[in-house]
Amino acid sequence: MKKHFTEEQIIGFLKQAEAGGPVKELCRQHGFSDASFYNWRAKFGGMDVSDAKRLKELETENARLKRLLAEAILDAEALKVGLGGKALTPQQKREAVQRMREMTSISERRACRLVGVSRSVHAYQAKTSDHITLLKDRLIELAHERRRFGYRRLHILLRRDGVRVNHKRVYRLYREAGLMVKHRRRRHGVAVEREPLERPGKPNAVWSMDFVSDALANGRRIKVLTIADDFSKECIDLVADYGISGHYVVRVLEQAARFRGYPAAIRTDQGPEFTGNALDQWASVRGITLKLTPPGKPTQNAYIESFNGRLRDECLNEHWFMSLSHVRAELAVWRKDYNEARPHSSLNYQTPAAFTAGFRTGEQAELEQKQEFLTDFTK
Repeated sequence: MKKHFTEEQIIGFLKQAEAGGPVKELCRQHGFSDASFYNWRAKFGGMDVSDAKRLKELETENARLKRLLAEAILDAEALKVGLGGKALTPQQKREAVQRMREMTSISERRACRLVGVSRSVHAYQAKTSDHITLLKDRLIELAHERRRFGYRRLHILLRRDGVRVNHKRVYRLYREAGLMVKHRRRRHGVAVEREPLERPGKPNAVWSMDFVSDALANGRRIKVLTIADDFSKECIDLVADYGISGHYVVRVLEQAARFRGYPAAIRTDQGPEFTGNALDQWASVRGITLKLTPPGKPTQNAYIESFNGRLRDECLNEHWFMSLSHVRAELAVWRKDYNEARPHSSLNYQTPAAFTAGFRTGEQAELEQKQEFLTDFTK
């Protein structure tokens, strides 16, 4: 068995050899080889015991510093690999630990300590409940039906189905499923001065009108006349045809007024159908004010422009129309859904029909209170 000697013993052997003792006799007597003796003399020659102890301490400290430096370099490399950005969620920290272990030789324990996550959290496997799975499937189904709806409107639809869920959970599932709606690119053009619109105080105060163009599968162009109430956001009518003149517009308005009453004002752009004699004479006879927006100022008719954007995204761009009757049928379905099912953010996520009904109920109750007051006052 190989013997181990302390620094004091080695210094003693060297001193005996310096005093004239034969090296062979020292090696045989104490059980070490000639090579070991000459290695000791090269290392400890001329030293005393205190010098040898000091050399040993320096070697130990040097080894410790080298080990710390190697660990610090490894930690820096692991952090660079695992934490490209700031990891906040437990899942992000688990992924960072996994990347560290795959691309460096760091241990799992050390990687968890660097990232700031416990080993139990790193080893935890999330279990999705059946309730969350069903909720996510229903959310995806609604998002495919309403492709331009964000998570807030989808949350309203889930509540209508009787699902009691926090909107933050809906948002998390919405993000995980990749259902985010892409924002349309803004068109860059000449900057115009914005003029804020005043919202009317009751239904039928102001209607807005505009045209939307589209094409059938055979390439033939069609026009869609859109009419909406600025107060209730309700779609009054959608009319599609190959061509719509000023007289055609008057007939549509007259037909709509039979059921809803005549508006106090109508806001339009300066298209030829709206600036002709037919609409002007009809409005004059009915006592209706025509509000024409200046050319190149679509923001002054922003209510109908916003409505037209929804119509394009949710109806016109979603179908491949084969005939004019097909267009009219799809417009009728979309109009009914828009008025009676689609929640509107500016109406506190009520539908236009429900908002109008609630306003009229409140207006009727206020009128009855005034009549009772006048009756009591006359008595």
